[in-house]
Amino acid sequence: MSGTTGDQTVRLTTAQALVRFLASQYSERDGVEQRLIPGMWGIFGHGNVAGVGQALLQAARTGEADLPYHLARNEQSMVHSATAYAKTANRLQTYACTSSIGPGATNMVTGAALATTNRLPVLLLPGDVFATRAADPVLQQLEDPRNGDVSVNDALRPVSAYFDRVDRPEQLIPAALAAMRVLTDPAETGAVTLALPQDVQAEAYDWPAAFLRRRVWHVPRPAPEPAALA
Repeated sequence: MSGTTGDQTVRLTTAQALVRFLASQYSERDGVEQRLIPGMWGIFGHGNVAGVGQALLQAARTGEADLPYHLARNEQSMVHSATAYAKTANRLQTYACTSSIGPGATNMVTGAALATTNRLPVLLLPGDVFATRAADPVLQQLEDPRNGDVSVNDALRPVSAYFDRVDRPEQLIPAALAAMRVLTDPAETGAVTLALPQDVQAEAYDWPAAFLRRRVWHVPRPAPEPAALA
């Protein structure tokens, strides 16, 4: 850690910061708190193995963050499993799901559509093309050759309750906070997608310590409008 004005920072990669952030998120209803993201499902390949994969392994080995990893065999099924878990947990908990760029990401589209249609929270973390575009294309990567800023992950936009692409490390802070807000909003919740370019995942940044601290999200019980009921 370092700091000069009382606001400390922590030097981490974007993926390491994301793992620590997710492990520190809690939901609360009626005074009862529980982990919002108790773990992560995933299949690793180009786009996520050297970023999120490395960060999860480091967290497991060092105990720096409590975010268990569960091996999946199919990306669509892992999203369905996370959504089913969210339903049994009364939408107070859900799993994150990470995939490679390409068919791994498109396999999550149907699961995302089901989650959003049924207002069930699930967090999707697909790998994305290199933000620098220096190494494009890589194995199994799918992108639009006519549009440099379009990748296969854009197929998740219409089926997501919230979508953002994190092209710079510092963009993760507002994106992750917005993602948690939508996941814990009964009216807005559904599939939340944070597309993560693979080079940005491994890029180091000085993260504000406050971003990584324990945070509790209140899940309200909104009363129905009498006029709407009538």
